[in-house]
Amino acid sequence: MAISRKWFKLCRLLHQKKHRQAEQLFLVEGAKSVGELLAHGAANGFRVVALLATEAFIATQLPTGKTHFLLETATAEELEQAGTIESNNAAIAIVQMPPQKPFTPNGEWLLALSDIRDPGNLGTIIRIADWYGIRHIVCSPTTAEWYNPKVIAASMGSFLRVKPFYTDLRLFFSACNLPVYGALLNGSNIHQFQPTMPGIILIGNESHGIANDLLPFVTHALTIPRIGKAESLNAGIATAIFCDNLIGRTQ
Repeated sequence: MAISRKWFKLCRLLHQKKHRQAEQLFLVEGAKSVGELLAHGAANGFRVVALLATEAFIATQLPTGKTHFLLETATAEELEQAGTIESNNAAIAIVQMPPQKPFTPNGEWLLALSDIRDPGNLGTIIRIADWYGIRHIVCSPTTAEWYNPKVIAASMGSFLRVKPFYTDLRLFFSACNLPVYGALLNGSNIHQFQPTMPGIILIGNESHGIANDLLPFVTHALTIPRIGKAESLNAGIATAIFCDNLIGRTQ
């Protein structure tokens, strides 16, 4: 068993953003994420180009042996060397990036991210969005890259169902008539707020919060009241609390 030099080299190149952008390809790694990709990826617009997998994974996930992509058998050690996950003993999929498609909000909840830099936070937020039925996340251009391997891994397969849209948030908010619920330290108590309609939940940078030029678009400034001594909340945790309080109250 051995991954061919061509695919091993491509996997290593796809660790870097510039090569992902040039090739329009990204990696999905690990048993759960690759399993979800094989089961639901095609229906959500994702095309697998190649699959590098152990015999055990192939036997359980591809029992018929019929595929529409290149398939190579690999050892766990080869997968660890080719990919970004140290304990991957299952599979790596090389996947075509679907094109970004503009969309028009249609009475649904959205998430907007202002300069979320940490890939792990973005992946967690994608997973949270999926949990609460949010289908689109609007990202500032400085938000972490959606197809970063750390983002894909942290999303645990939710990247298949939640779509990104990278754009200037000022232009997006200007053209949108939905209320904007901003996560701000000086806002009203979110536990005492009752939303009257779906809107956009705006989450800011991990250190600096929502960018100043976006503040005029915030129609409802809300905060999670602090009881203890912690200086701040993780962006993913804050997103979950906002989603639970706002979306949960409109169901």
